[in-house]
Amino acid sequence: MYRVLATLSIPIVLNSLIQTLYNLADGLWVSRLSSVHFAATAFVWPVNFLFISMGMGLSIAGTSLLSQLVGHKDFQRAKEYAAQLVAITLASSIVFTALGYLATPLVVRLMGATADLAHLAIIYLRITFLDLPFLYLFFNVNSMMHAQGDTVTPMLLSAGSAILNVILDPIFIFTLDWGIAGAAWATLVSRALLSIAGVVLLFGKRNRVRPDFRNFRPNPIILKEIVRVGLPSSIGQSGASLGFIVLNGFIASYGTATLAAYAMVNRITSLVMQPAMGMGQALTTIVGQNVGANQMDRVKEAFYKALRLTILVGVLGAIVCLLFDEPILTFFMQAKDDPAVIELGLTYLLFVSLSLPLMGIFSVFAGLYQGTGNTKYSMSMEVGRLWFVRLPMIWLFGHFTNWGSTGIWFSMSFSNAVVCLYGYWIYKKRPWQRSVLKLQTDEASETLGLAN
Repeated sequence: MYRVLATLSIPIVLNSLIQTLYNLADGLWVSRLSSVHFAATAFVWPVNFLFISMGMGLSIAGTSLLSQLVGHKDFQRAKEYAAQLVAITLASSIVFTALGYLATPLVVRLMGATADLAHLAIIYLRITFLDLPFLYLFFNVNSMMHAQGDTVTPMLLSAGSAILNVILDPIFIFTLDWGIAGAAWATLVSRALLSIAGVVLLFGKRNRVRPDFRNFRPNPIILKEIVRVGLPSSIGQSGASLGFIVLNGFIASYGTATLAAYAMVNRITSLVMQPAMGMGQALTTIVGQNVGANQMDRVKEAFYKALRLTILVGVLGAIVCLLFDEPILTFFMQAKDDPAVIELGLTYLLFVSLSLPLMGIFSVFAGLYQGTGNTKYSMSMEVGRLWFVRLPMIWLFGHFTNWGSTGIWFSMSFSNAVVCLYGYWIYKKRPWQRSVLKLQTDEASETLGLAN
């Protein structure tokens, strides 16, 4: 099982690292303009992610449902699900792109941005909305490949796209003198080419669950199942995004330096925790296939071994961050116009490093619940962590203590501990053992009753 986890998760980790390069490349180049430019990219990210999360929910639904059908060896039905998934994904991405582009100025100002921060945030966010259809389409490619246990192909596609993005960033930002808009256009062009390559593979012969559009028409039954699994994930992701928008408002009230420090440390920790996050995504595929094959013992084995590996990664990551905190921060923050950013970043990095193992545990619980299609539990973890623990604590610390930004850093770490306890409570209750997908045999129907 360790070998299976490694085989599936390593390409996912590399893929996630590559995706992180999009943000890191933008951040490194934009930070050379000024700390305000850097803060603007972080300030609007939760808004963009709010719309991306809808596509991520559909992607999680695709991986969960398709992996169960693959494990059950029902490839014809998987092709039908794949076609419906692509259709609903493209339709929703076009709607969200138009809505996000038009609403950008209002949203940025409602978040409290003013002056240069508001101006730069609007420019950057509007352009990033234009790449939603391409990103959503690539989510479909990920779902279909991951459901079949192919995590290498999406990684290779992302690698080519990321390399192109890194090349285009300095050209668009400095050579063409497009500034912060150049960073957004570089990402858009890279993702557009990524999606084109993905479409070619999507309909290639190697894809055993390639979408079947012959005599296609919307299937209400399949769409209902996709929405039933995808909607809780989308709500969880979007609920988290809304929470981060509110969180950004709290952080921005302490000044641009605090916001920049927050963005900088988050990029560092997201890089460090990519192996643990990839393990959680790999677990979704392993759990889905084994649920479809009626192998619940292997589901539990995969969960426990993934848990051990992610805790190990979190502990090692924390040690590295604590031992080399200042060199790491100064590398990721290239602008020297605001030394307060580094000082604030050091404090935040201390708190978040202590909770890195908890972030890995959170990812494994989410992978388990998503793999069985019980995304309502991962949704409650996402939403509860922010809205019921983190944000109330930050508000209380801000109004009743003089901790300043330290109250924010403490609240973020403490909320990770609380959500892991909740995830363990759900695990012990075992409602997640009931698959939401009705597999079409008597033997499969027994799988649905395993919890009893």
